[in-house]
Amino acid sequence: MVSSQIRSKSGTGKLDAADSLTHQQPLRHAQPLWLAKPRTSIVTRKVPSSDRFDVIVVGAGIGGALMAHSLSGKGLRILTIDRRHPVRGSSAASTAMIQHEIDVSLHRLARTIGHDKASRVWRRSAGAVEELKSLIRDLGINCEFQARHTLFLSGQELGARALKKEAQAREEVGILAEYLDRAALLERYGINRSGAINSAISASSNPVQMTTGILRAAKQQGVEVVEGLEVTDVREVGDNVIIATDQGKMIEAAHVIFCSGYEFLECLRNPRHKLMSTWALASKPRLKRPDWLDNYLVWEASDPYLYFRSTSDGRVIVGGEDEKGEAAYLDPIKIKHKTAVLVEKLADLTGISLGKPDFSWSAAFGVTPDGLPMIGTAPGMRRVFVSMGFGGNGITFAKIAADLISATVLGHQDVDWDLFPLL
Repeated sequence: MVSSQIRSKSGTGKLDAADSLTHQQPLRHAQPLWLAKPRTSIVTRKVPSSDRFDVIVVGAGIGGALMAHSLSGKGLRILTIDRRHPVRGSSAASTAMIQHEIDVSLHRLARTIGHDKASRVWRRSAGAVEELKSLIRDLGINCEFQARHTLFLSGQELGARALKKEAQAREEVGILAEYLDRAALLERYGINRSGAINSAISASSNPVQMTTGILRAAKQQGVEVVEGLEVTDVREVGDNVIIATDQGKMIEAAHVIFCSGYEFLECLRNPRHKLMSTWALASKPRLKRPDWLDNYLVWEASDPYLYFRSTSDGRVIVGGEDEKGEAAYLDPIKIKHKTAVLVEKLADLTGISLGKPDFSWSAAFGVTPDGLPMIGTAPGMRRVFVSMGFGGNGITFAKIAADLISATVLGHQDVDWDLFPLL
């Protein structure tokens, strides 16, 4: 995504080249399943065609792709840049469990930010998933996209009573949620937990095929995509923004949008925003599994939590075992250990025997105390936007960020702009 050469000086209208711009991360370790599939690359340019655009989007993962697409077809000249090839950062490591359920439950979030805002966050999240379903269908992207139910299991963080309260809280704000007690959970799914919530607003996909498909659609609308380009300075000058690049060029735009995901802007570094490490694996295809799993995403109310789903070719994808530390996922000993733990946990819970996984990978991701993303303008700047820190709901929150920021760029004010402030 973006280079690390600048920091913000609030009120100066510039990001100063004295320090680093973003917290750079390799973002993932080992090859995820998705990069072994076809339709994962996109034709890009090496050099921008002009030194003037209306909008520059920094980052060509799912956040940048959705942002560029939201702005495309509006008569704007849009440039999307990335220091990598598109979709080779954290988006490639996603397990693409596209959920409206965020990491902090509705009834707990209400205690933190108030009932009204918490309700709006959850409804907006549910709406974003439905909009993604429509977008992928309308664009005709072949990316294994499938609407799914979610099974949210009781665990260390939320027991049966808390899940029952959570289901009721969701129902009260218009989000369907079916509470299941132990007997119902055992009968339907063969899982022995004290309770669960069954909900319908979720989906899954191949995240790399999905992102490249959205970028291709944006390109067809005139968006220019350039790889291998790093930003070395950013300045606001009047009603324009000027970026300097490692190619020695200056490019001007009316707006610049950093969709840098977990490579967050250093000017927004905050001790409450933390980087974590996570692990995931994919079984061999056509694995023996319960029939119901092909219609569900499953996760649990524990810390760390286990989550899993199936794929269109009958693999089972498992993830979790998150731990603090932005470099832990790079440890080859840990990836071996964490893989073994995930295999064992899945077997204990479901009886599914994975055997030796076909793919094992790890990645970094960012979390905030309330489980919400960071969406807004860079300190001291009016025309430089940031979209980052998405926790476990990267794809869903990327859609929300694209809607919020694109509306502002196009001269509108989204009513939910106040829900996702910068920390």
